[in-house]
Amino acid sequence: MSALVVDDSMLIRHTVCRFLEDRGFSVESASNGEEALEYVNRRIPSIIITDMQMPRMTGSQLITALKTKSETSGIPVIILAGKSSGFDNDEKRAAFAIFKDIDIETQLAKALDAVLGDHAMKKTASC
Repeated sequence: MSALVVDDSMLIRHTVCRFLEDRGFSVESASNGEEALEYVNRRIPSIIITDMQMPRMTGSQLITALKTKSETSGIPVIILAGKSSGFDNDEKRAAFAIFKDIDIETQLAKALDAVLGDHAMKKTASC
């Protein structure tokens, strides 16, 4: 499975990418929604994990762009937001939402299980 991690924080991208790679995902990352769309135009990931507040194109704008195209409208999106960001927990276009400032790895495990099922949670040996 492949994943795209979109966040303007290098530390958050690194943390999420490592977590996914440890579980056998092929992972790419982008620092904003524009970069994410450029990647998605070349290769469609199995799942996208995105921050909501980013420069150049927000997570909400990214989700809107994804949902308007038939090729990308079915990609599950997990929102990654700061607890104090004012994020609207009622965002219905995402499959799951987690807060990046509260035990991110535990929340990611729950989100992946909810979105992709138990097979996404098995750790695999990396090459």
